[in-house]
Amino acid sequence: MPIAVQSSDIFDSKRADWHADPHSAFDAWMAKQGFKASSADVYRAQWGLFLEWLAQKRTSLQTVERTAIEQFVAQLDIRKPQRVRYLRLIERVLDHVREVELASTNPARFIAQDAEAPWREAPENEPTGFLAHGERAALLSYLFSPIGDLSAALRWRERRDRALTSTFLGGGIKTGEAARLTVSDYRWNQPWLTVEAGDLSLQRETRLAPFAIALLDTWVSERKTAGLQGQLLFPSTPSGRPMHKATMLRAIDAVIEAAGVSRSRSARASPQTLRNTFAADLFDSGTAPERVGQWLGFQQMISAHRLYRAWQIWTGEQIRERDIAQAQKSYE
Repeated sequence: MPIAVQSSDIFDSKRADWHADPHSAFDAWMAKQGFKASSADVYRAQWGLFLEWLAQKRTSLQTVERTAIEQFVAQLDIRKPQRVRYLRLIERVLDHVREVELASTNPARFIAQDAEAPWREAPENEPTGFLAHGERAALLSYLFSPIGDLSAALRWRERRDRALTSTFLGGGIKTGEAARLTVSDYRWNQPWLTVEAGDLSLQRETRLAPFAIALLDTWVSERKTAGLQGQLLFPSTPSGRPMHKATMLRAIDAVIEAAGVSRSRSARASPQTLRNTFAADLFDSGTAPERVGQWLGFQQMISAHRLYRAWQIWTGEQIRERDIAQAQKSYE
């Protein structure tokens, strides 16, 4: 998604600043963004590299065009997710520069939306991961296992974490989406979960698997019994504070570990792995990639088809591994 244009009252760099010294103007702009020091250092290095590229191409922030930006991102010897971060930074800064210039177009705005752009020809961080059928079954078995004798505080958190896990595995949502879910986004015993977004046009509904419905019903009841405040579906505290992403990841890791799934895997079973497995289960049942992409919230259907192809490749590998294991057993 393109980064939204920031309102002009948060910027203090003038038009002349960007002409005379784009490095210092960038520092002044960045000081207003509230970035962490470590992030600011990374952005400063990225911005410096982009300015060097512009100098080599004998262009400037005022005259740079989309083609030059595409060429810059494409020549970076880094993985695709890092290229995306470069592009987002450039887009965000040019939003401000073009606002100062009173111009209406940003040459970086639509580059990220071009699914066939050459800059995308870079490896991903890692192959798309899924839970094997046995791992998924083990996780579901744990999610429905007895809670045990826990204190009230530990009990509601355990219920929350199990229901949270089920929304990734049985609803295909993202961590940021899970943190924003409210009680009203889920209707008791219904197969639909409303996934809110800052842009109303991006709001969607995802279809919940039956096990996710059951776990969410149990959690909503537990949440009410515990008297948790606020409207967030998955609060971090009794007062209703939101779950930080790090807290959410630790909660999922704990569930995965308790279910014994981590012992069978070399790769981490993250919320993204569970989200992918949600899609894999739908593919396995014959659901069309377009429908899966709709429930996952993909804006471009090419993303759904890429995930479908990754699932096909992974399925083939699983079959080969099973056949090899069976062949080895027959020789024992």
